[in-house]
Amino acid sequence: MESKVNIISDTEHELEVKLEYAEIKNEIEEAYKKERKSIQMPGFRKGKVPMGMLKKVYGETIEYKASEDIANKKFWDIANEQNIKPLNMPSMTNLNFEMDKFLEFSVKYEVKPTLKLKGYKNLEIEKPIFKVREDDVENEISNMLKTKATFTVADIIEDNNFRITVDLQRIDDKGKDIEGSKSTNMVIDLSDSKVNADIAKNAQKKKITETFQFTFNDEHTHGDHVHKEEFIYVATINKIEKIILPEEDEKLFQELSGKKAKTLVELKDLTRDNYKKYFTEQSDKMYYNSLLEKIVENNDFTPSTGYVDNIAKRLLEAERRNAEQQKLPNFNEEAVKQNLKPKAEWNAKWQIILENIAEKEKLTVGDEDLEKIAKDEAVKTGISADKLVKYYKDAGRLESLLEEKVLDFLKANNKAVEFDPEEKAKKEKAKKKKSPAKKTKETTKKSENKK
Repeated sequence: MESKVNIISDTEHELEVKLEYAEIKNEIEEAYKKERKSIQMPGFRKGKVPMGMLKKVYGETIEYKASEDIANKKFWDIANEQNIKPLNMPSMTNLNFEMDKFLEFSVKYEVKPTLKLKGYKNLEIEKPIFKVREDDVENEISNMLKTKATFTVADIIEDNNFRITVDLQRIDDKGKDIEGSKSTNMVIDLSDSKVNADIAKNAQKKKITETFQFTFNDEHTHGDHVHKEEFIYVATINKIEKIILPEEDEKLFQELSGKKAKTLVELKDLTRDNYKKYFTEQSDKMYYNSLLEKIVENNDFTPSTGYVDNIAKRLLEAERRNAEQQKLPNFNEEAVKQNLKPKAEWNAKWQIILENIAEKEKLTVGDEDLEKIAKDEAVKTGISADKLVKYYKDAGRLESLLEEKVLDFLKANNKAVEFDPEEKAKKEKAKKKKSPAKKTKETTKKSENKK
C-alpha cells in the first residue's frame, strides 16, 4: 500500500492511497459472498449460483461497488493509524479501480489548523463583584411571605398593604384618551417596591370606581443621544383587596426555606447566602466569557466552512429540541439558523484554539480520568464503573474534561481584575454628561466669538 497526505491549505488536507489488488482480494471475495445471497439466476436457487458464473456475469458490478466500500474503510483505518482527525465528514474526490490490478482513491477532509498562539496568558481581565444589598434580601423575604398571603375585599385603600385591580387608559398632555392605549383588569401590588411610586402615592384613600392619575417616564439612549418620553395614565379602580400576610412561625419559615430555616433571622441568612452564591456564579461566568472572548480576539482566524456548518447544525438541533420541549409555536428554522451563525463561528474558533492550547501546554485527558469519575459516580448511582465509562465516552465526556482542564489552566495563568459594577456605572454616567458632542458645540461657539 502507498499513501501520502497532500496539504491543500491550513484547514484542508487530502489523503491519496494506492492498493494492489492482492491487498484487497479478501474484501473482494467477501463482497461476492455477500452479494451471492441475494442473486438468483435461471436454473439456480437464490444464493446457490456458482461463484464462477457469478463473477462472469456480475463480477464487474460487484467489484466496483465493493471498491467504494473498501476505500471508505481503508481511509478510516489509515486515519486511525496516522492519528488523522477530520473535523467534518470526509469526501471522496477520486476513485480509480481496475479489476485484478489496483485500487486508487483520494479523500479530502478538513483539519484543525495549527495556530501560532499568542495572548492567552498573563492577561488582565475585568471581573465584576456584585454586592448583596439588604434591600434585596428584605424584598425577597417579602415576596416569599406574599406567596402565603390571603386577601380580603376592601372598599378603600388605606396604605400600601393593598392589591388593586384597575383599567389603565393612556392620555395626552391635554387629558384626552389616546386610542388603542387601554389595558383592562391590571393587578397591581402597591407594596411591591418595583411599582411606580406615583401609583402607590396617588391611589391612597381611593375607593372602588374612583380614578387616579400617574406618570411614567421612559429614558433610553440612541447612541450618544438620551431620549426621554413621558406617559400619562388614568387608572379606574375595579377591585380593592387588603393583603393579609401569614403568621410568622417556625412552620412557615420551614415551609418557605425547604426545611432549612426555623426563624426569620435564619431565613434571611439563607436568602443572603443564596444571593451570594448566585452572584459569585454570575461573576465567574462573566469573567470566563470575557477571558475567552479576549483570547479568541488575540488569536483570530477564519475556521473552515464545513466545521462551522457542523457546529451550526448541532446548535440548531438543540434549539429545535428546546422549542419542542417548551411547546413553542411557529419555530422559524431559517431565522434561528441565521441568528446562530455568529455563535457557530465563534464556537468553532474557540474549540480549535482550545485544542491548540492543550497541545502546546501538554494538557491531556484519557481513560484514567473517566475511570476516576466513574468510580465516584458508581458509589452514588449504583451503576457499574465500566458502564459509566462507556457512557461517558459515547457522550463525549473526554472532550468536556479537556475543556475543563484548559479553563483551569487559563484561570491559573491570567489575572482577574475585580471591580464594583455600580461604581463603574456611576463613572460612565458622569462621563456621558461631558459628551464630545457638547464639547464640539462649545468649541464652535468660542471660535465664532473670536471671529
